[in-house]
Amino acid sequence: MKAIVCIKQGKIWKLDYKDVPKPIIKDDEVLIHVKASSINAADYRSLSYGMIPKRKIFGADVSGIIEEVGPKCSQFKIGDTVFGDLSDSGFGGLAEYAVAKEKSIIIKSDDISFSVAASIPMAGITALHGIRDAGKLKPHQKVLIYGSGGGVGTFAVQLARYYQAHITTVSGPHNINLMSELGVEDAIDYQNDDFKKKLGQYDVILAVNGHEKLKTYKKMLDKHGRLVVIGGSISQIIKAMLFGKFLSMGHKKIVLLKSKTNQKDLAFLAELVKNKHIISVIDKNVKLDEAISSFDEISKVHAKGKVIIENS
Repeated sequence: MKAIVCIKQGKIWKLDYKDVPKPIIKDDEVLIHVKASSINAADYRSLSYGMIPKRKIFGADVSGIIEEVGPKCSQFKIGDTVFGDLSDSGFGGLAEYAVAKEKSIIIKSDDISFSVAASIPMAGITALHGIRDAGKLKPHQKVLIYGSGGGVGTFAVQLARYYQAHITTVSGPHNINLMSELGVEDAIDYQNDDFKKKLGQYDVILAVNGHEKLKTYKKMLDKHGRLVVIGGSISQIIKAMLFGKFLSMGHKKIVLLKSKTNQKDLAFLAELVKNKHIISVIDKNVKLDEAISSFDEISKVHAKGKVIIENS
């Protein structure tokens, strides 16, 4: 089968489109003929930091058709159309075939295309867990989403709207119109506006790709506010991990998001998409043999929403 394979990791990384053996499933796994996959910022960060999947193939999000079922699997059969997250089975989505744990995929309805389904798992689940669980966002609360234009950010914006919050976003100038289309009331262009002046205003802040200091975000929180750190620089993530509890002294809380895909939440997101409560923002669709260049785009934060990789 064809796949995008890591040849060299680190700051100067290299990927190659090449033939590799089709994966062999374990008893509790299924083999998916991949119809679509997507790239996440987590793929690029792992590539840059040298955290390479065992099979050297990135890609957590997939949708496709089940071709083989392990003997310990009872939820699916050959021919089922499914989508889900491959994080628990070693990634491998940027290929013609991929292995998935049964617990990490669900049936794809005919109302959702393979491309849209492949956009949902990691970004959608991360946004949901950030907004609903870690952020504990309530109706009419004020939420600031820093880094709102990518995959996680666009889902987070719409989920905040679904939960009836007042939304402020911080993104580049190329995303301001998109934010307006998604129903954002206050879209800030970080290149031309100083969002840091808004002190003590927000009940929840989601730092998706925020590179500000944690204490800067903390000053912007309401006295009972919550900061949810999702992405950003590696130093910021480490600081949140090491000092989050210390910085959370008092009523303001700093939480480093730990998110894991599950079937219930995948089904919830699929239902929201199916009923048009949220949409999947897709920047573009490319073929598998063109996918390498998309890693560059994501590394420069140029993509709006998700980049989808399609297999014929």
